Amino acid sequence: MATPFQLSDPAVPELLRARMLDRVEERLRGLLATEHSATRGADPRAVTPIRALADQVTAGGERTRATLLLTGYLAAGGSPAGAQVVDVAAALELLDTCHLIRGDVRENVPLRRGIPTPHVGHAAEHERNGWRGESRRFGEATATLAGDLAVAYADRLVGGLTGQAREIWDQLRIARVLGAHAEAATRTEYLDDPWPLGCLEGCTPGCAAGWYAVREPLLLGAALAGRPDLTDEYGDYASRLHAAWRLRGFLDSGAASDWHARMLCEILLGREEKDRTEDLIMRLVNEADRAVAEAPLRSGWHRELVNLAARLGLASTW
Repeated sequence: MATPFQLSDPAVPELLRARMLDRVEERLRGLLATEHSATRGADPRAVTPIRALADQVTAGGERTRATLLLTGYLAAGGSPAGAQVVDVAAALELLDTCHLIRGDVRENVPLRRGIPTPHVGHAAEHERNGWRGESRRFGEATATLAGDLAVAYADRLVGGLTGQAREIWDQLRIARVLGAHAEAATRTEYLDDPWPLGCLEGCTPGCAAGWYAVREPLLLGAALAGRPDLTDEYGDYASRLHAAWRLRGFLDSGAASDWHARMLCEILLGREEKDRTEDLIMRLVNEADRAVAEAPLRSGWHRELVNLAARLGLASTW
């Protein structure tokens, strides 16, 4: 017979969050399957954007936003049995998928998580079938509708939010749209700077990650747990972690970095500069840890926030 775990067990934070993440995954898949089934009976053609969205949502990914939300929620004392927080975590993932789809259209990205992006896949479908009109426009229109659908489902999932949690969600929705435009505009005007040192001072205009990558999910978690008193601690933690994460992404020049960033990293950063950047990342991670060291959190969750900061600071695509 298994021994029941206690909340003070150091292994419990990660286990609790993993179980809640499983529920988030089930919620996402269940929602999309239900919508597909209901819509297919009424109009088979109408399932196209649902399928396009489902393909992207279920293709994998780290569920980083959901992980941050659940971490902020559980660390603040939220119930592991909570249902609303699972819906909000699923909504965050849908919102993220919407902006990935739209960003892929703007940048004409052909693949995402190993499968064709919606605008590319549906443009190819249009061309294969010899349908009326321009294949490219059909593909982009289908992808745009899939993004719209993701936002509609996300808004349905958060329909019960009130108070501070509702305010954070509304601000997040607006910030993501404005941030996406700022990023596109700065690139178009040749004003983008792949070197993310500005993140040390705060979130800069045109930042692809934005505060919504780290801070807003944590603050949403605290709000859902009824802990607005953690706003300052979570905000300080997030600002350091956000900067460390962005620097790590630039230093690694992974898939999330464009050719400009990769070129600058190779040309401008020698061994000494890379070592200094590594030291800066570790300093930021340590500052993030100190930001929540005295915060009144559930037992065991200070250590989990430390572990989370280390993982995000050491891996650009965790």
